[in-house]
Amino acid sequence: MDLAKSYTTNPASVNASVKEVEKHLNGQGLDLLINNAGILNHNSLETQTAEDMMHVYNVNVVGPMLTTQAYHHLLKRSVVESSGKSAIVHISALLGSLEELPHLFSALPVISYRCSKAALNILSRCHMEGYKQDGIISIAIHPGWVQTDMGGEKAPITKQTSVSGMMKIIYSLSHQHSGTFIDWEGKTIPW
Repeated sequence: MDLAKSYTTNPASVNASVKEVEKHLNGQGLDLLINNAGILNHNSLETQTAEDMMHVYNVNVVGPMLTTQAYHHLLKRSVVESSGKSAIVHISALLGSLEELPHLFSALPVISYRCSKAALNILSRCHMEGYKQDGIISIAIHPGWVQTDMGGEKAPITKQTSVSGMMKIIYSLSHQHSGTFIDWEGKTIPW
């Protein structure tokens, strides 16, 4: 597996990454696009600012939308010319679940992050509807509370455990998974 990095809110950076990937693919399609951009700011309802809200939304939602638009032709090519399927995986969060909001809000309000991840979840569903005729799968995955810069040292899940679980899911994806919101263990998360 090879990775291409880009600043997802910068169209020039996204387009440069597409060109880099196209060279590497040598005329073939792209089987998998993982939208993993994400930032979190600790703001409450009282401290949330418009600037922060827009910045988080741009990184967590607009970036994945622009990236997916730029890579769509390569995902479509993969379906047609090789594997018969390709997938968009949006790295989301349990905090974007409307149903789980009452259980987690007091411990971690993070308003802009929650709103952006809920929006990313609907974007994932939009990709499912918009690209199903192309044979492209779109899912949202919650990686768990992971020991990363964002998750912190107290998080109960190691990076290895989270990635291993997500990779099992990704390798077994079928069209029946498209449009789902699941965690790293494959459990369905309520919208």
